[in-house]
Amino acid sequence: MVWLTLGTAPRVVSIQSAAQRLVSERRPCHLVWDPVTGDILQLISILRAGRALGAPEKLDWGPDRVPAGRPNVNAEGRVCVQIGVLGNPAEPFTSGPLTGVAAIVAWLDSWGVPRRWPAGPPASCRAAGAERSRVLWARGGHFGASQVPSCDNVGPGGIDVDRLTGPHVLEVHAREFLTPLDVGAAAALAIPA
Repeated sequence: MVWLTLGTAPRVVSIQSAAQRLVSERRPCHLVWDPVTGDILQLISILRAGRALGAPEKLDWGPDRVPAGRPNVNAEGRVCVQIGVLGNPAEPFTSGPLTGVAAIVAWLDSWGVPRRWPAGPPASCRAAGAERSRVLWARGGHFGASQVPSCDNVGPGGIDVDRLTGPHVLEVHAREFLTPLDVGAAAALAIPA
């Protein structure tokens, strides 16, 4: 699940205009969302790969000048939903109203997208290059486009992930070892009565 910004402020461009531009440039994302009005438009089925990653984060490119992006970036993962937010990476969209975010997150929940941010909150677009770890990407969950491996996007900027998906929990996966008591209990269960 990837949050990306479309390089335009909410209410300056309608979600319909943004969607038309993305489709004409052959780089649709799954949803276009205006966090101020709450307008949401689905461009393609969640079962198809989006095409917005790796392309410029603005809507004023012509179809002949848009890089194709890296197909592997757009098609990775079991469910790799791309949500194009009317916003700009320099001005985090979570600092304003998030009208409709509950419906989006509930929809993602229904598709089994875990409410975790394996790479942590996305960094400000002014910060030095964000880490784009394949190990973290493989865990699944929510990511900013700036955190996706092999992707040149800088958005969505320093967003407040807690406002999108709830409190951010740092995932720590300690190695699990069976204690002698656990081994004995497991062996006792395996013995037929």
